[in-house]
Amino acid sequence: MKKRTVISLEQALSMPYATLRFAQLGWRVIRIEATPVGQGLPGDPNRYIGSVVADEDRRSYFIAPNLGKEAIALNLKSVEGHKVLTRLIEKLEADVFCCNTIPSRYKQLGIDYETLAKTKPDLIWAGISAMGPEYPDVPGYDPAIQAMAGYMELTGPADGSPTLAGVPLIDLKAGDEVYAAVMLALMNRAETGKGAEIHVSMLQAAASWLITTLPLLDFGCDYSEITRCGNEHRKFIPTNAYPTSDGFVFMAIGSDVQWKRFTAIGRFLPVGNDVRVTNEGRHKQRAAIHEDIAKITGRASTDEIMADLKAAKIPHAPIQTIPQVAAMDAVASRLTTTTMPDGQKLRMQPLAIDGARRELGFAPKYSEHTGRILQESGYSIEQIGKLAERGIIPNLEA
Repeated sequence: MKKRTVISLEQALSMPYATLRFAQLGWRVIRIEATPVGQGLPGDPNRYIGSVVADEDRRSYFIAPNLGKEAIALNLKSVEGHKVLTRLIEKLEADVFCCNTIPSRYKQLGIDYETLAKTKPDLIWAGISAMGPEYPDVPGYDPAIQAMAGYMELTGPADGSPTLAGVPLIDLKAGDEVYAAVMLALMNRAETGKGAEIHVSMLQAAASWLITTLPLLDFGCDYSEITRCGNEHRKFIPTNAYPTSDGFVFMAIGSDVQWKRFTAIGRFLPVGNDVRVTNEGRHKQRAAIHEDIAKITGRASTDEIMADLKAAKIPHAPIQTIPQVAAMDAVASRLTTTTMPDGQKLRMQPLAIDGARRELGFAPKYSEHTGRILQESGYSIEQIGKLAERGIIPNLEA
């Protein structure tokens, strides 16, 4: 079976994460970056964020989302650069073209679906933007969309400031939506022979996750149910992070049956009363319940509290650091890996589900594969040299 080929004009995180998932399947992913402009650093700005891992343009923030990919640089602001792109799509028989630039630049760069579909009518085209093509000039940055989509209003202490999530949730959500939509489009193409145009709005994708809050607007609920509540759950009581003598433990009680088992534990007997038997009753005394539990957990170690909760089959977990997460057998046994140019093995995040590649090639240098891929597309060495002279591609000898 022919390996799927994805050509992606990508930078930052949302689209690189989407195409990483294709690379994990063993598909060929060719990332396009811009040719140098002025005195700025060339290519994806994320290349230069974080500590140096391999060299100056492969720093810590860039590596993980770009494993297993090839990299070329191309000046798409020129007519000739656009001709190179369409030739790549045709000669490499690209299945998918992706981009995550602002929509107002699609036609300027000649990367809009209508234009590229003339070269390959069954092409699947997928773009990520802040708010979709109806808002063509809005830049899509995860923290800004977290604010815009209400995520910051929902995150943090009830009496504190709005807070960003610790993971770029919206970048990753948008990337997963591209992955899923492309898979659906490929299935449809197998049946109809037709390509597809996919637009992922980061705002819309983020708002689709407001399933436990946004619908409450028409339910007559108190506003406290759709704003920040710290580590508590808005509905299930008690759910919270509780202090112990040597740290914290997170506990989540999701039913009255679990509450009954919890208050049957010796040390937690004083927490129970007739009002608190039901979740509705516990809502009335939620602040007192959290205070009562915290006084008890604070007098015992994390291990002691966890042993009690485990015996009573109460959902709970320690609050772990990232090194502790990586050391868990359930995670460590599923980590992916890559190998640096000097031969050093690096651990990477696990696959979302089992069944794809566990070892991926190291993230490419800027423009690393430009010459080879152009030759593969039928350009001679002399023609490639002339493209470099005219600024369509970088100087490959530099």
